[in-house]
Amino acid sequence: MAAFCHPLFMKRKLMPKALPVNSKTAASPALMQNLRDVAEVMPLLVILLGLFGGAIVLGILQSFGYAPWFGINEFPTTRYFERLWLSVDFWASLGLTLYYGFAATLIGLVISIPLSIALSKKFRASRVFGALIRLPLMVPYTVGIALALVMLGNGGLLSRISASLGLIDDPAQFVQILKTHGGCGIIAVYVWKQVPFMTLTLSAVLARKGEDTVEAAMVLGANSRQIFWRVTLPQIMPGIVSASLICFAFNIGAFEAPLILGGGYPDTLPVLAWRYFQDANYAFQLQGMAVVVSLALVSGIFLAVYLLGYRRYERARGRV
Repeated sequence: MAAFCHPLFMKRKLMPKALPVNSKTAASPALMQNLRDVAEVMPLLVILLGLFGGAIVLGILQSFGYAPWFGINEFPTTRYFERLWLSVDFWASLGLTLYYGFAATLIGLVISIPLSIALSKKFRASRVFGALIRLPLMVPYTVGIALALVMLGNGGLLSRISASLGLIDDPAQFVQILKTHGGCGIIAVYVWKQVPFMTLTLSAVLARKGEDTVEAAMVLGANSRQIFWRVTLPQIMPGIVSASLICFAFNIGAFEAPLILGGGYPDTLPVLAWRYFQDANYAFQLQGMAVVVSLALVSGIFLAVYLLGYRRYERARGRV
């Protein structure tokens, strides 16, 4: 009986037992914080989904013949797509659209990759070099189109300089760069505008990767060509994919440069859609929506194939 009255025994008996840790209780603050974050951005998400998602749904409905505000309600009908896809002009316009998009994106990548490597290096005029690369980003896109007209037109600056140097007898004899289906002026404007974006994207990827792998390859005896193809290019491949996707989507969707600098009929698909929307007959707007939906479908297929190819590339390198 005295043993049970020992102070140590009484202390142990009066000590409260530790409560079991409830994982749900411990995780509730994090869950509440996540719900609070979602609630904070919910108004913005609702607005974005309402504006962009509603516009996409409305465009698809119009392309299938639903436009009661114009007095047209043929939903569901595919005659607008049939009329478009069975036309030879549509495929010619699609070919021009893809040609301008692919050519400008590829040329921009070829220029941007060495520029990004040079931008990641430190040299005496590196700040001036970086400022010159960023300069086109501050110039509006339409100003670039106007500069192309002033510089590359048959009565432009280059033609007058060539005539003053005696290369041609008259500025009108200057080689025609604009207003042709070759699209040299269109591609030049696209490349001029997207090279700074691509260069800065790739240089950011290079800065994040660092110089450790390059220095290790140099120590192992790799030359400059081997370092580029086996070290630098695989490192910047994610930046190449993201930058090229954004620029390609912009190139095939822009209509200002093809409208002003293009060769006319057949037009690119964005210009064709714009002409349908500008027609006095409101019924042609449904045909224009069919053009827009067709362009989105084709670009989505190309982008999906591109991403699948990149995923296979990464899987072959063991990074996925």
